[in-house]
Amino acid sequence: MLDPKGRNRSPGGLTSCYVTSISLDSAPLASLDADAIVIGVSPDGEGAAPAAGAADLDRAMDGRLADALTALGATGKAGEITRLPSLGAVPAKVIVAAGLGADPTAEDLRRAAGAALRSLAGTARAAVALPAETAESVEAVALGALLGAYSFDAYRNGEGRKAPVEEIRLLAPAAEEAAVERARTLAASVKLVRDLVNTPPSHLTPEDLAAEAGRVAAEAGLGIEVLDEKALVEGGYGGIAGVGQGSVNPPRLVRLAYSHAEASRTLALVGKGITFDSGGLSLKPTDAMDWMKSDMGGAAAVLGALAAIAELGPKVNVVGYLAIAENMPSGTAQRPSDVLRIYGGKTVEVLNTDAEGRLVMADALVRAGEDSPDLIVDVATLTGAQLVALGTRTAGVMANDDDVRAKVVAAAERAGEPSWGMPLPAELRKGLDSSVADIANISGERWGGMLVAGTFLKEFVPEGVKWAHLDIAGPSFNKGEPYGYTPKGGTGAATRTLVQIAEDVAAGIL
Repeated sequence: MLDPKGRNRSPGGLTSCYVTSISLDSAPLASLDADAIVIGVSPDGEGAAPAAGAADLDRAMDGRLADALTALGATGKAGEITRLPSLGAVPAKVIVAAGLGADPTAEDLRRAAGAALRSLAGTARAAVALPAETAESVEAVALGALLGAYSFDAYRNGEGRKAPVEEIRLLAPAAEEAAVERARTLAASVKLVRDLVNTPPSHLTPEDLAAEAGRVAAEAGLGIEVLDEKALVEGGYGGIAGVGQGSVNPPRLVRLAYSHAEASRTLALVGKGITFDSGGLSLKPTDAMDWMKSDMGGAAAVLGALAAIAELGPKVNVVGYLAIAENMPSGTAQRPSDVLRIYGGKTVEVLNTDAEGRLVMADALVRAGEDSPDLIVDVATLTGAQLVALGTRTAGVMANDDDVRAKVVAAAERAGEPSWGMPLPAELRKGLDSSVADIANISGERWGGMLVAGTFLKEFVPEGVKWAHLDIAGPSFNKGEPYGYTPKGGTGAATRTLVQIAEDVAAGIL
């Protein structure tokens, strides 16, 4: 179908076509009417032993389940998937044994469930009997399973593609429905973020992303304000306007708001939303440009987090800013050596137009300060240096307060998203000195690029406000093979961390 601009649209708009349902079930595993059964296995000597939850299946197989798994080479190590036929012992035709490793954590359960559900693409109904007896483990298994059952097929004709599992029946205590509901909420938000990151820039301009924010806000009951290109110029948002001026698709600044009647604290979230980053006149090399549709992953994470927060209802006020632009080279694009005036008055000399994310974020950080927040957390696919320092799966966390940094890292760990606390050495600020403006957007020094970018952003955080910065350049987009519950392409990185941070602020932890 065509959208109003005449572009090809999938029937699902900006979202993937498949929705997987999940429900609790307490029926005996061996009697369930399902196409496949998922169990957990752990290391046991030279082979693997079925984990808690598989006893009913083992009895149906006359106690030979462990022998069958060992004969197939199963070891029970984390991430391993072993398939075996049921041979009529149970109604399900296929048994999938997911390796848990020894002493599995909640994240091990999430990854095992995700890997198992990914392996079952093309299967209609799956019964999941991984160890899930507490609220934490039930949520972990449910969330991993739902995130593993993901496929972005909005622009495919469907031929040769196996659809994700349609229905998941989770064997767990009926009393844990609240844990499953929380998993549904988080999974829906992460899937929204993945869809947005995976959407090609031809179909996700700044205007489109702002419109999607409007749709989400209407459904979630969030307040929303959108500044278009004219309002940005008139309002003095020189960073967003400057980055966006080279594109025929003009920039936007979106403000979302969630409020709770019993809240006494306010959290501000700021996300980088570069819908495509060519580098501008400081053009990127070709092999660094093909995945730059993901450069709006921070803004998408803020949007997804606000949607989940509105559903979960923590006692905290949350405002979210999406700083959206497309960074393109043209006759109207900003030039190296141009000077921009950021919202609030500070000037920036643009020495490299490919260091554009910090420019749009600077405007939004200053604006966020006007909401009198107790904490500002920004999230951005900000630097290639993050990948050099921490790789593709671990986010860098910087802050203007050591305690805040440690607590944000702890929140990310509880959410199941790897991160690592990084410093902001004071001596890096001198490298950002400019001979013509208040600050330059890149340093004259080559080293520590992730920390330099964080140091730049720190300059725009209102005095006296606690702040943390998450660089998710690597984690936001998986260019490699899928693993656990993480697909190839958009991952939804930082969404769950932001939700956890909001809950921690509500609880007085952060």
